[in-house]
Amino acid sequence: MNRLDRLTAILIHLQTKRVVRAQELADRFTISLRTVYRDIRSLEEAGVPIGAEAGVGYFLTDYHLPPVMFTNAEASALVFGGKLVEKWGDESVQTAFESALFKIKSVLKRPDQEHLDDLAPHVAVHKPNLREPYVGGLLNTLQHAIAQHHVLAICYQAGYTDTETRREVEPVGLYHYGMVWHLIAYCRTRQDYRDFRVDRIRELVDTGRPFARQERLSLREYLDQMRRPDMPVVNVSVSFTKKAARFVQEHRYMWGFQREEDLGDRVRMHLCTPYLEGLGRWLLSYGDSVTIEAPDQLRTLMQALTEELFAHYMPVEETLLT
Repeated sequence: MNRLDRLTAILIHLQTKRVVRAQELADRFTISLRTVYRDIRSLEEAGVPIGAEAGVGYFLTDYHLPPVMFTNAEASALVFGGKLVEKWGDESVQTAFESALFKIKSVLKRPDQEHLDDLAPHVAVHKPNLREPYVGGLLNTLQHAIAQHHVLAICYQAGYTDTETRREVEPVGLYHYGMVWHLIAYCRTRQDYRDFRVDRIRELVDTGRPFARQERLSLREYLDQMRRPDMPVVNVSVSFTKKAARFVQEHRYMWGFQREEDLGDRVRMHLCTPYLEGLGRWLLSYGDSVTIEAPDQLRTLMQALTEELFAHYMPVEETLLT
């Protein structure tokens, strides 16, 4: 990005938030703090009214850019965003995004509009039909409550017992994994943080009552805490055939994926998990396409699981003889 484009992008970034930290700009544009200070000074010299507060950040004072035109690449990115929202959002989010997309398309140049129309039919996102549809409007209500720091009243169905419980929760954030959205919240009933699958929320009411956000973990703090559980973790090294490695890309993160190495005809993956037995049962599904390299504890566990499986499927007559 040349300097003129970066100055324009910094100005647009400043207009998107009330206050922007210098480090935030440095991280986004991969530049040093010194370069950020120089760019801000250049914008001020050009007549842009930028305010600053020591230790807080920069802000615009009564200044707005005219509508900004999108580049062809930016417009194309909207198609990808729309396809993801279509599959992984609920009806409330889909409707809002579609409305926003029409507004954006209305200000595009005619060639860019035609480009999007040509591109859209050739981009698709697969969603396995594994989950029940969300109760109407959940994601929009959740987003609003998170942003406004409102207490939520929910009726939640447990995964194994199907028991429904009513609780009041303080929402921390939304997190997508395992092909479904999860609400991370502080549960007032349990007096602790809980992970609620959104497709199991049977009723949802925004009470409008605020809670003290500063007393709760942020979503990032919660996720970092979950990645450092109190139980001891085990470092694991396994290798997959190249063919099998293609099918483990998504699920490997559930088992603490760290990094991988290309061995030519195989791929070595390094994992870190406290759930060794669960990992072993997952690896068992890949048969002889996976090899346990370390630790010995996992190799021993895999032998035990294999013997258990063999005994389960042993013919009845052989079972009687033994």
